[in-house]
Amino acid sequence: MQLSPAQRQTLSWLAIALVLLVLVWLLAPVLTPFIVGAVLAYALHPPVERLAARGVPRVLAVLGVEVLALLLVLTVLLLIVPILSKELPLLRQQVPLLIDRFSLWATPWLAQLGIHAQLDTASIKEFVVQRLGDNMEEWVGTVLSSARIGGSFLLAIVGNAVLIPVVLFYLLMDWPHQVKRLEDLIPPRLQPGVRSFMDECDAVLGQYLRGQLLVMGILAVCYSIGLALFGFDLAVPVGVFTGLAVFIPYLGFGLGLVLALLAGTLQFASAYGLVAVAVVYGAGQVLESVYLTPRLVGERIGLSPLTVIFALLAFGQLFGFVGVLIALPLSAVMAVAAGRVRGAYLHSKLFRG
Repeated sequence: MQLSPAQRQTLSWLAIALVLLVLVWLLAPVLTPFIVGAVLAYALHPPVERLAARGVPRVLAVLGVEVLALLLVLTVLLLIVPILSKELPLLRQQVPLLIDRFSLWATPWLAQLGIHAQLDTASIKEFVVQRLGDNMEEWVGTVLSSARIGGSFLLAIVGNAVLIPVVLFYLLMDWPHQVKRLEDLIPPRLQPGVRSFMDECDAVLGQYLRGQLLVMGILAVCYSIGLALFGFDLAVPVGVFTGLAVFIPYLGFGLGLVLALLAGTLQFASAYGLVAVAVVYGAGQVLESVYLTPRLVGERIGLSPLTVIFALLAFGQLFGFVGVLIALPLSAVMAVAAGRVRGAYLHSKLFRG
């Protein structure tokens, strides 16, 4: 079968895309810090460009923006410190009491089911007290033991933590030249269309980032106020951490929920803490899923609420945790592409007959 020049060109581009996808799949473990660094560089390059345009040396602009970004990440992580520093001693005091309460509740219930069992509460309490003791050497020994067991995993985390800032620095330093090199690879006849498409994608992704920041700020305030109304001592650190961590779908909310449950159980030592957390976090999840994310993120990038939910589920199924992170940004780019394809179809002979 004889192929036309246009068909041969299309097949060539498809073959190039297929080769690139295979390479990305094969080199995925190696590419992870570079992909993360590229995403961060895309998000952080606008303030760098503004500072450079005002006469700030580029190296200082890059260092300043990157240091501020790293400090923000560390601040979010350090919000856990006051929570743990207060909850661990309480945990050591309250867990034995909770074990006794659980035993008093579980033994009769099991007996009704015909299971006559008695929990060895003394051994359990002794084990917990030892594990939650104030002996720092035991904690260090446990951490080192875990590092030996999962050494390769730990090394990968440490390696990525060191490599990502380095990759980010060099990408930000050379961002205009990297973009220019990529543009030079585009055939001249296609450059106007590709440049217009990329400008539209850039605008949509900028709206996505602004919308996501609004969602994080609103949820941080809502969770903090909600927990404070129920009398939580650690309402602000737990609420702020949860709100900022929702940038990582599911995992961020889950971590905040666990910290809130721990704080409520230890502070109130009753069902009141669990009910309070259920009310606050249930309302927060409904607010985020039904209104905030669809309205402040979905509508800003041209996606309906149903499309946002489908994108999160579909990308999570296909690519796991990383897929959940990139679901909405990629969906925004795909929405721009779909709009262009639809416009071309409506003006084509195939549609008009």
